[in-house]
Amino acid sequence: MKKIFFAIICMATCFLQCCAFVSVPLFRLPQPLQEKTLQGKGKHKILLVDISGIITAQEQRSLSGLATEPSSVARIKEELEKAASDKRVKALILRINSPGGTVTASDIIYREIAQFKQKENIFVMACLMDVAASGGYYIANAADMIIAHPTTVTGSIGVIALKFNIKGLIDKVGIEEESIKSGSKKDILSPFRGITEEERRIMQDIIDGLHQQFITVLDQGRRQLSAEDIIPLADGRVFTAAQACEYKLIDGIGYLDDTIEMTKKHVGVQDARVITYYRPMDYKNNIYSQATINLFSLGDRNLLEYLPVRFMYLWNP
Repeated sequence: MKKIFFAIICMATCFLQCCAFVSVPLFRLPQPLQEKTLQGKGKHKILLVDISGIITAQEQRSLSGLATEPSSVARIKEELEKAASDKRVKALILRINSPGGTVTASDIIYREIAQFKQKENIFVMACLMDVAASGGYYIANAADMIIAHPTTVTGSIGVIALKFNIKGLIDKVGIEEESIKSGSKKDILSPFRGITEEERRIMQDIIDGLHQQFITVLDQGRRQLSAEDIIPLADGRVFTAAQACEYKLIDGIGYLDDTIEMTKKHVGVQDARVITYYRPMDYKNNIYSQATINLFSLGDRNLLEYLPVRFMYLWNP
């Protein structure tokens, strides 16, 4: 019996030695950032930082609920820390293509970039793509200069808090909401009832305060404008690139290639490598390659974050 058992062990060992096993993780785990040259040559570097999609401090998650990608806030913080350790990085270009996001996430990214610029004494340029609205434009004001593509839509200087009132619907269905609360304002903005005038005033005060914060950021970033100049433009409307340039909300109109050349001139270098930071298995081939968006996260509870308004050239019969 012992001889048979020994023979089985030997055969299994031989089989395992002859076989190759490949471990494929079901979900990709975040890896440390690596550097890739997108174009150019020379010892000097210009870092291209991608700010795209909904700006949020929440991690991208898979259908299983596992975090698969750091949030935009965490990723940009990581990129800035890596750039700070590389003295050959002479400038940053913020490539912004975002309709905005949460107030706090937008403010954190703005602050991180502004502090990085001041501490490292590095020139920062913002290049606005399809849409750079609200939180996207808020972040752009951390840059020394803002350039927009000819077809960019930007602006939307303002704050919004969404509330749905489904009381009429649940009344028809015969459902009653019976929350127990410690105070009359504990369920403010509840979708199960209408908002009172007092509650509306409370929420409006908060909105007005956050709106004033936005105006203050613009007042600091757009030195060509005074607070009095900004207020008429800060009613939430969006602007074309030409309108934004006319109102001095941006510094000029051009393409990403133009922005790169302007950045080289401002930092006084003739040759420079345009680089980006990426994670293994991400595909970064040129200056228009964007951050990976995890499609599996569409099943997450934050589905609405992936449904921004988009201006499109589209034939849709």
